[in-house]
Amino acid sequence: MVMKKLLLETIALTTSAMLFAEPPEKGDIINTEFGPVSIAGDWRKHWTLSAETESPEEGMLEVSLQLKTIAGEAPLPKLTLSWSIPQHDIQYRWHTAFGGAGTIPPDWSGAVGSSLSGHSPILVLFGNDGMNRLTFCVSDAIRKVEFKAGVCEETNELSCSASLFTQPESPAEQCRVVLRFDRRKQTYAEAVQSASRWFEKFPENRPLPAPEAAFEPFYSPWYSYHHKIFADELEKECALAVQYGMKGLLVDGGWYADDDKRGCDFWGDGEVSKLRFPDMRGHVARIHALGMKYVMWFGLPFIGYHSKAFQRFQGKFINDVPFLECSSLDPRFPEVREYLIGVCERMLREWDIDGFKFDFIDKFQWNGEDPAIRENYAGRDIRSLPLAVDHLLFTMTERLRKIKKDILIEFRQPYIGPSIRKYGNMFRVTDCPGDSVTNRVGSVNLRLTSGATAVHSDMLEWHMETSAEDAARQLLAVLFAVPQISVKLENLPETHRKMLKFYLDFMIRHRETLLKGKFVPLAPEARYPQIRAEKDGETVIAVYGKNQIVELPETGCCCLFNATAEPALYVNSVSGFRGRAFDVCGESAGSEEAFAGGLLKLPVPVSGMFELKINKESK
Repeated sequence: MVMKKLLLETIALTTSAMLFAEPPEKGDIINTEFGPVSIAGDWRKHWTLSAETESPEEGMLEVSLQLKTIAGEAPLPKLTLSWSIPQHDIQYRWHTAFGGAGTIPPDWSGAVGSSLSGHSPILVLFGNDGMNRLTFCVSDAIRKVEFKAGVCEETNELSCSASLFTQPESPAEQCRVVLRFDRRKQTYAEAVQSASRWFEKFPENRPLPAPEAAFEPFYSPWYSYHHKIFADELEKECALAVQYGMKGLLVDGGWYADDDKRGCDFWGDGEVSKLRFPDMRGHVARIHALGMKYVMWFGLPFIGYHSKAFQRFQGKFINDVPFLECSSLDPRFPEVREYLIGVCERMLREWDIDGFKFDFIDKFQWNGEDPAIRENYAGRDIRSLPLAVDHLLFTMTERLRKIKKDILIEFRQPYIGPSIRKYGNMFRVTDCPGDSVTNRVGSVNLRLTSGATAVHSDMLEWHMETSAEDAARQLLAVLFAVPQISVKLENLPETHRKMLKFYLDFMIRHRETLLKGKFVPLAPEARYPQIRAEKDGETVIAVYGKNQIVELPETGCCCLFNATAEPALYVNSVSGFRGRAFDVCGESAGSEEAFAGGLLKLPVPVSGMFELKINKESK
């Protein structure tokens, strides 16, 4: 391990022995074994900037920047770190905001970003072989970070940069940020997973443990009922849900208002609609008696125009959200944070629920000018908005866990970054009703970046008149995530019932492999046409793309799922194997057969499964 420490002076450094110099229009230079890294920004008037470089192992570099004010407090200065690398065979880039992976744009294209409320500060550059060429990430997962990686037309090099403190920030005295480079020979997926483990090492990103209940299938009435939910109907649906193995209920919006509007005009008091839930505690107890956990939606920033609390918080809103008929609170006010935490504490105690889905974290923002600046931060004990949101969520989690230690807390894309993991233990794919592709891609992206945090699908729905094979594609898309089912179970046709029972039984029985095993999603540039999970001699493979060749494991048991439109899959095996096919309802589609090794076209029903055991001795 090699470490170097230097101080960026407020004047140009020209001595050749120094690590920093100041070429015209490029700023200060850090010379590393990866090449020069330029630092540009206007910090010299109020700040000193020092840097440490560390090489934890071959192929890795960490650049640690330490900012300290010269006197008193000052706004954090915008900094941009820039470097270039030959393009060679780099063809793609991966980021949590992409639908898999994107191609390399020109260097004048826009940046991709991350913040507390949106995505992860990770960018991966990789080749046609799916192998990592350069992965870089920034330790600050709270403030906004902007990444660029584009082709310079003149040199065919990739111009890369990471911009810090790009949004107005309140004054501070010091700040530390680490930029991590990884050029090790590994797959793009391994590079992302390594970066995610790196984030966990920082105390400010220590993940909240996920109890086993977070990995059980859930029922959600959002797509099936929207706001038209009533306690008695939910209880009937849940009585059916448990027969399929669902052990969690997530009640989304609609529980707080008598009307059926999708807005939040009556939101903010933490009071349930007596019309819909006349005995809330008794209702929760009846759901618990079925063996299910109870999680409730909570639009964290919002206070509705018609709520009791709206007038109380006049002057403490950060922006207005007219299309939802509500305003967003400013969490920099201590009384705002205390109110929101207090409402959740009361709901948890009075109703005995098991957790919350905290939504719309991205609406903690201002439009145009920050009103706090105009008011000279009057009444606000925290001047930084992202730090105030972080403080709110962390304090919320700590206090709720004192009431119920194994509380379940869900967040959905895009607020799924390393910092969110310290106060959430369930991450859900963004809203994508009926869109199995987006659900697949979203769940894979979450699996790669979420470590031991439970990853949930968006709610699954399908038309009652579609085929069982078509309906099964919704489940196949999220085979490697926790499913949330959102169809009216009492209306399911018989083939759909059998299909749902088969798939959920499989997902429950093989949970350790599917959710906690080695996770290998292939070809992100093609939106993951083949995904596999491996653990303890068991392999589960799902194929989504036409004419994919599946490399079977050399030994052990394997379950192969056909999510294509063709009744066959191509497999390559170094050993012989025995197995049989099952249809979409889990019924045998033929007798067990023996197959020789080599390249084979294996008959597998559409939306069905082939279960096989490798005979390693037979080659």
